[in-house]
Amino acid sequence: MAGLNISIAFFFLVVGVCQAFRCLSKRLLSPGAYGGLARELAGSFQLCTSCLELRMLVEIGPWGGGFGPDVVLTLLFILFAVHGASFDGASANPTVSLQEFLLLESNLAATAAKLVAQAVGMGTGWAVTKLYWSWELTQFHLIQNLIASECSSSIHTSPHHAAFVEGTCSFFFHLVLLKLHRSRPMYRVPALAATVTFLTYTAGPFTGAFFNPALAAVTTFHCSGSNFWDYVQVYWLGPLAGMLAALLLYQGNIPRLFQKNLLYSQKSKYKVPKARVAAHVEGGDPRRKGKGEKSSSQPHA
Repeated sequence: MAGLNISIAFFFLVVGVCQAFRCLSKRLLSPGAYGGLARELAGSFQLCTSCLELRMLVEIGPWGGGFGPDVVLTLLFILFAVHGASFDGASANPTVSLQEFLLLESNLAATAAKLVAQAVGMGTGWAVTKLYWSWELTQFHLIQNLIASECSSSIHTSPHHAAFVEGTCSFFFHLVLLKLHRSRPMYRVPALAATVTFLTYTAGPFTGAFFNPALAAVTTFHCSGSNFWDYVQVYWLGPLAGMLAALLLYQGNIPRLFQKNLLYSQKSKYKVPKARVAAHVEGGDPRRKGKGEKSSSQPHA
């Protein structure tokens, strides 16, 4: 279990470094630069390094370390709970940033800056993790270096089925994210971590269950077994379609593209009594006049 302990120490070291970077950049940068660049850069770096190390444990741990999938799933839940608590609002996911843009929560320039920061953070995380593996601190890393040049695609089914799987994972993830958008962190963070863990356990054998285009690009696009278009179809178009479907189902429309609600009618919650409406039309006096009663509008003698 010494190798597993070193991996856990690596997780906490990465979180600590990223948290220090967030605190420092929050003091030195403007709110816009921090929210659009530094925060996403730190979150993407943290997510990429953690997922690469965890993926290595998934592939090598069962036969190289003797621990089962329960250990990996527990680590996955804890990691995403820590990510949700420490990201400070960052998504580290291009489809989430695009969802914010479509919801009018972010403009085009801010969204483009987030996408660039996510790409840089993921690429830097991949390079740092490869450097860390080259030190061969554990037997897991030694084996990983030996098989790194012969990595195979994470797509273990037909491309169309794999795209459907990734799209379905993205659909449920974004649906939960939209539902818990305004919830307290103490409820939102464990719920999202549990959702990611369940989706990874269910869809992992088919596609690796990334449902994050940037993470998939640095993790599996360079592996053999599938061509570039298959990767784009599965890991980019699939999650994007799932996000759009979740947004349309939850909102009934896509605010950035059209305002008309296609699924839900905008009816008033409260019904106005007809008598009250008639009273307003007749002059605003709800009292009925009896027979022989003079109108108040007539002049007095």
